[in-house]
Amino acid sequence: MSMRLLSRLLPVALAAFAVTLAVLALGRDGSGEGRAGRPAALPQALAPRASTDERIRVLQDTVRAAPTRAAGYTLLADAYLQKVRESGDASFYARAQQAVDRALRLDPGDAGALTQRGSLALARHDFRAGLRDARRARALAPDVNKPFGVLVDALLELGRYRDAGRALQAMVDRRPDLAAYARVSYFRELHGDLDGAVAAMRLAAGAGGEVPESDAYVRTLLGGLELQRGRVGAARHEYRRALLSVPGYPAAQAGLARVDVARGDLGGAISRLRRVVDRLPLPEHVIALGEAELAAGRPAAARRDLALVRAEQRLLGRSGVNTDVELAIFEADHGRPQRAIALARRAWTAARSVRSADALGWALTRAGRPRAALPWARRALALGSRDPSFLYHAGIAARDAGHRAQARACLRRAVAGRAALSALNGPRAVRALDALR
Repeated sequence: MSMRLLSRLLPVALAAFAVTLAVLALGRDGSGEGRAGRPAALPQALAPRASTDERIRVLQDTVRAAPTRAAGYTLLADAYLQKVRESGDASFYARAQQAVDRALRLDPGDAGALTQRGSLALARHDFRAGLRDARRARALAPDVNKPFGVLVDALLELGRYRDAGRALQAMVDRRPDLAAYARVSYFRELHGDLDGAVAAMRLAAGAGGEVPESDAYVRTLLGGLELQRGRVGAARHEYRRALLSVPGYPAAQAGLARVDVARGDLGGAISRLRRVVDRLPLPEHVIALGEAELAAGRPAAARRDLALVRAEQRLLGRSGVNTDVELAIFEADHGRPQRAIALARRAWTAARSVRSADALGWALTRAGRPRAALPWARRALALGSRDPSFLYHAGIAARDAGHRAQARACLRRAVAGRAALSALNGPRAVRALDALR
């Protein structure tokens, strides 16, 4: 089979997706790669089925026993990042930073440690720092594949899509594995090729990963792609397969809540999201819960839950995580549009991506400036994205600016993928399109 998986996209130029795969891509054999890319000897207890807490305990013992070896600290930083994903406890970012800093003090030229620090930077949405570390790791260990993942993710999040496409093609050509295929899927999704994105993600699922979470994560992403294609039953199937790999997996449970919303079962969605938030109170899950409660006519409960979002964002901010894009969208929808504009402008300055363009366009629309919003909405869709949220935002901006034909075109496409919209915006998109007809 040809590995030119990007041929129909090149030379035209993932969150959350990019960050998680960056860490997964390091793997247990890659995190400890040194100058020559040779895997470090690992503790025997780091079996594929070991829990994250078990990994952390073993690796803490390892660095105590061998405090001058960089590899142990690099692996410990990876385990701390995994703990963030599982628990939502942002305090583990600081522990990961301390571990990887220690590794680089011991060996400043350790490519594995640099790659891990790049992954940590991506997790905190410091995409420029992630790019610097990925490039340095590539220069120090050109034969090692792991830094490619961080390199591609950083370029994508910075909006440098042509460079990202070239780096991704090189990554696929070198080693077509789960990490490479999943990034191909995201690249195609960004360019509006949902069928191609699904095909690549199925290849990623077939490639398998070293830990059950990797399979669950890929299956959850597949579910999201199926929702964008309007295939609610197929999405439900993928989310359930994810739960077979990791019972109770929060992202898959949140996906099933989106299926409940698409099927009109707001009560079921609220119950499911409540369980997810109790276990993993990430802002995205709390917002989904609050919006489902608003859609179900429960404003008091929604206000209580949505009030948690800013508290969670403050906790993330204190841990060094930049959430300007996400907070801009939230403020535009549920807070102060003028603050949303300031946040979105800052996000655009830091990373000129389609996500930050969409955030700025929506903030301007909600602030009553739809004409100023339209150029930003066009930037968000410039790659050909079929993201229903982007299309809904662009459609409302066009409607409010008096461009009815453009509004109808965008809203028609948003409604086609409304299963991927929130409990509030799905019905709003339908009503807006009906009014324009």
